[in-house]
Amino acid sequence: MPDLITPVLTKGIGELDLRDIAVYRAQGGYEQWRRAVTALAPQDVAAICNGSNLRGRGGAGFPTGRKWSFLPNNGRPRYMVCNCDEAEPGTFKDRMLLEETPHQIIEGILIGAYAIGCTHAYIYIRGEFKRGYQAMRDAVAQARAAGFIGGDVFGSGKSFELTIHRGAGAYICGEETGLLNSLEGKRGEPRLKPPFPAIKGLYGEPTVVNNVETLAYLPYIMRNGAEWFAKAGPERSPGFKVVSISGHVRKPGNYEVALGTTIRQLIYDCAGGLRPGRTFMGVQPGGGSSACLFEEHLDVSYDFDSVVKAGSMLGSGAMVVFDDTTDFVKAAYALIRFFSHESCGQCTPCREGGHWLQRTLERILDGRGVDSDIDVIASAAHQLTGLNLCALGDSIEPFLASVITRYESQFRAYIKSNDAVPVAP
Repeated sequence: MPDLITPVLTKGIGELDLRDIAVYRAQGGYEQWRRAVTALAPQDVAAICNGSNLRGRGGAGFPTGRKWSFLPNNGRPRYMVCNCDEAEPGTFKDRMLLEETPHQIIEGILIGAYAIGCTHAYIYIRGEFKRGYQAMRDAVAQARAAGFIGGDVFGSGKSFELTIHRGAGAYICGEETGLLNSLEGKRGEPRLKPPFPAIKGLYGEPTVVNNVETLAYLPYIMRNGAEWFAKAGPERSPGFKVVSISGHVRKPGNYEVALGTTIRQLIYDCAGGLRPGRTFMGVQPGGGSSACLFEEHLDVSYDFDSVVKAGSMLGSGAMVVFDDTTDFVKAAYALIRFFSHESCGQCTPCREGGHWLQRTLERILDGRGVDSDIDVIASAAHQLTGLNLCALGDSIEPFLASVITRYESQFRAYIKSNDAVPVAP
């Protein structure tokens, strides 16, 4: 195991049965939940989180403590929702945590709920995660039997409930307001913002939506102190991150490292580098929604701000690596088809633009494209961004734009003749 790998959330996976509450408690599990409820006020727990500078691990990277601070003090019920609708192409870290270490997720949810003054939290689990759902269901039952969920927790006189809700396999429900609609039994469509969920969220009440990995770090921040987490990694992107690495590498998998590790270290030291005899061509640092980075970016620090400065985004932490066997036209088409299919259809640029790009790339791959298609695709893709209710429409453009610029020759190789008669997509 490379020295730069730092197991925190992943510690014990593959060695211990952390689905068993007794095993989890033997590692110190639920002690920080006990401490929070019996020895600390909610504002004290929130202050610890805020002091750690923990940023959301679900994609946006927004400071967690600041997100909590937006809740109005209006006396209304508050809700904590854990987002486990992981569907970003290339991302599989939340699924692993759900299946292998459900109790640390539960403890993190309960601590977060207590910090914001919530007594009933929810976890929204992607419908395809059957094994993870079963693990979480069993873990909640164990925690309830132990008295960690329900009435009079630890004899404190306080009650906390946790409800599990399964989705139905819609990528759009990973967007927090689409998730809230689905949780309420409505169509999984993003809401117009403002109002934001902090003001009017689940059932119209103030709500915080946090990612699985974000909440799972809370017990360890409570145990080791805010400074411990804040000192790991860059000042503006502190702490640790579980990075899902896949694609053309020798050892794909989830690797937990301190933010600030370079992209080169992640690919070559953690994931074992490329397959024998192959050449590096690019990497998506933040899953299917992110623009490709190239050889000149290998020494970029893997943190929220540095990756953005390089022209992409860290996102939820999914690195998809491409070598010289990659057909970037087919890769772009696969992603465009995915985003087109997963559009909820509310916004015209996303609904129509994604479908149009899919049809145009299909023509090119079928040998019926024309030279002007390349410029039109690049222009049209750019015009889809910033015009939609959520980020799905904006996700269509980054990878396509980055590879059509870098590997334009691959796209033009599919154009059979400059004299071809254009066919409307």
